[in-house]
Amino acid sequence: MPTLIAGPSRVEAAGTKPKLIDEYVGNVNTREAGVSIAHMRSPGGWVEPGQTPTFEEYTVVLRGLLRVEYHEGVLEVRAGQAVQVAAGEWVRYSTPEAEGAEYLAVCLPAFTLDSARRDPE
Repeated sequence: MPTLIAGPSRVEAAGTKPKLIDEYVGNVNTREAGVSIAHMRSPGGWVEPGQTPTFEEYTVVLRGLLRVEYHEGVLEVRAGQAVQVAAGEWVRYSTPEAEGAEYLAVCLPAFTLDSARRDPE
């Protein structure tokens, strides 16, 4: 039987400016440990600490530009594009353009603060 998820839970975000994270599926909203699906809205100039997560992450950009730094370079992911980051790979996300960005993030297994393994600030 299908299960309706009536709405998301707001999750606190890391980074230099307030970012909105609405988790639809995951540890917070549905107690699902296998996958998380979240709608993100980041303001212009937002930068997240670098991280080496233990989960695989797929991100689909809906609006704006999401910058993805990794050890070998930088990807600029624009609306209509997506990026996949393998578990164990260091990355740092940011939204450098003035209008910020809106995107969907899917993590396998689900995101947790411990599994993000963020760099010390």
